[in-house]
Amino acid sequence: MPLRARGTCVYRARDHVENEEWLAALDDAAERLDLGSDARSRATDLFLSTLPDADRSKRATVAASLYAGALIAGDRRSQAAVAEAAGVSRLTVQQRWKDLVEEAGLEPPSW
Repeated sequence: MPLRARGTCVYRARDHVENEEWLAALDDAAERLDLGSDARSRATDLFLSTLPDADRSKRATVAASLYAGALIAGDRRSQAAVAEAAGVSRLTVQQRWKDLVEEAGLEPPSW
């Protein structure tokens, strides 16, 4: 079951500039995962629209955004593969992706 939109991803252009380091990390991990452009774009939108305040939480948000972005785009990857590419534990991806999706205004699948 695909993710369904309940809202839209909203962020400021300044967020993109202020988080270039994290967007580069997202892009590097997406490259390692061989994700398509739609999955990368959705992951970027998710990351920027759900930015955590603490830098220490941003790597986990990158990983959760990649996992969810790939799901949304139909370019699914395993939680373990995403975790390895992003440099976090699989448990981090598992625990964070649904909350991130809901925070972005999307409805996660019920499976």
